[in-house]
Amino acid sequence: MKLMLVGATGLVGQQVLQLALADDRIDEVIAPGRRPLPRHQKLIAPIVEFERLPEDAPWWSVEAVICALGTTIRTAGSREAFYRVDHDFPLSVAQLTRRNGATIFVLNSAMGANAASRIFYSRVKGEVERDIIELGFPSLTIARPGLIGGERQEFRSGERLATSVLRILHPVLPRAWRINPADKIAAAMIEAAVAATPGTTILTSTKLL
Repeated sequence: MKLMLVGATGLVGQQVLQLALADDRIDEVIAPGRRPLPRHQKLIAPIVEFERLPEDAPWWSVEAVICALGTTIRTAGSREAFYRVDHDFPLSVAQLTRRNGATIFVLNSAMGANAASRIFYSRVKGEVERDIIELGFPSLTIARPGLIGGERQEFRSGERLATSVLRILHPVLPRAWRINPADKIAAAMIEAAVAATPGTTILTSTKLL
């Protein structure tokens, strides 16, 4: 399998990259991004600007795509910038890879994603899910984790506080509210890409523990 990964430097994306490079079922990993990645014989990592993706690049031709792009409004700087990263960029990648023959798409979304939500974050996640579904990938998997566990390169004070509280309450929390470890999410996304289950599959937070 030839796999594209976008968001390879994020918390989940880093885990996906490690697993994909170690997986004998995956022959090549294409990981376009803004920053260089460590060299590996199976890895092609073109430097790109997602605002101006090279539409004629030959590496868009892949079988499967895993999208782990995502940010926060605080990091992005505004709602508009957040929308570009969490909606426009994943949709552009989906459109270009679908146009070049990709049949499998795996999206890391979020619990509560709903295009009709009054909550901005949930609405954006729901809109990108909706718009990618409309592209008609024969196999589409959407992961909807809750709070993601793991060590981020960027500091998110609110997320770190919530993680600490949830860890203390873990024994008594319903499964749907528990922390989803980044490595578990990554492993589920890899398996979804390889399995290529027909239709649209939703991986809820309880399936990502």
